[in-house]
Amino acid sequence: MVKDLDKRAAQVALVKCYSYEYEKVKEAVEKGLELIGGINHMVKPGEKILLKPNLLAAEAPEKCVTTHPAVFKAVAEAFIATGVILSYGDSPALGSTVRVARKAGIMEAAEELGIELADFKNGEEVTFSGGRQNKKFVIAKGVIACDGLVSLPKFKTHGLTLLTGAIKNQFGCIPGVLKGEFHVKLPQVQDFARMLVDLNNLLQPRLFVMDAIMAMEGNGPRGGNPRYMGVLLFSTDPVALDATACRLAAVRPDEVLTLKYGQESGLGVWESDKIELLGEPLEGLQVSDFKTDHKARSLGGNSNKLRNFVVARPRIKKEKCVQCGICVEMCPLKPSAVDWINESRVTNPSYNYDRCIRCYCCQELCPEGAIEIYTPWAGRMLAPFKPKSS
Repeated sequence: MVKDLDKRAAQVALVKCYSYEYEKVKEAVEKGLELIGGINHMVKPGEKILLKPNLLAAEAPEKCVTTHPAVFKAVAEAFIATGVILSYGDSPALGSTVRVARKAGIMEAAEELGIELADFKNGEEVTFSGGRQNKKFVIAKGVIACDGLVSLPKFKTHGLTLLTGAIKNQFGCIPGVLKGEFHVKLPQVQDFARMLVDLNNLLQPRLFVMDAIMAMEGNGPRGGNPRYMGVLLFSTDPVALDATACRLAAVRPDEVLTLKYGQESGLGVWESDKIELLGEPLEGLQVSDFKTDHKARSLGGNSNKLRNFVVARPRIKKEKCVQCGICVEMCPLKPSAVDWINESRVTNPSYNYDRCIRCYCCQELCPEGAIEIYTPWAGRMLAPFKPKSS
């Protein structure tokens, strides 16, 4: 299932869209799909196609945590017109698919169009001989039951992988708590990124439409701030799409390990001279002050105590913590690396950094944005300077 790299450049379409007003979004989606050659060559009438939005957690659309329902609806309508049978779903990091989809506005859009919710609660083991690192995955039954996948990522910052977009979106095809097990088994970001690439090479989504009308910067992927970007991105190459999104936000693509390993594995290409941009010129859409942490997370695991003085770690901002306990609940380690100091729970949870594997699940899912990623002084001094890349 691994793609052979074509001599032709990968195509990424950029289409301006100034708001989530539905008619504007629909017009932008139709234009983007046309720019990349239309979708009739991607699907056949009667095929079962699954739409995979980003449904990280139960938040309203304006929080920019999830794919906006206007984007979901516009893409869905375009595929319905081809005669395919649509379903949709995701496995949220926190909460049920139903609860998250309803809060995000996705369920209302799906019900309006008669699109069924796929089974993302139960999974089946799939063997993947083409995986370079991971040869087996448990995949949601709703994904296995479909003929093809259309990925609808949200452009956001991410504590572990720096940015989350087209490639990272497929992690939600792994059901429930099994996602946390990957963080325990693969605590180093290099191995986690290779796993995501293997997963994408297994699933081979047919199309990626990225919602970057409003992105998330700062303490993403849940606790950051909405950032207007005003663009939708379209591609059949997730590496090229994510690399283009990086360039929109003045982030070096070669610092995002999923792009590096993605090109090495044949998933796609990230270098600018191998990508053909369609639609709007990149220069007119770029922002120079997109807030993210450019330091790669390179020393996970729990065997090197020196890392406590070097490697970025999660840290609770006392003034923002409401003692909800989600950080304790979502830590994949048992016992948790972040826990209550006493049973009364009147003070904030505390970290045992000797146990913490730096997966940043606690930071990712804190509903108050009360957990930040802090790089110790020694780590900042050791971070190598790198010249700009294309």
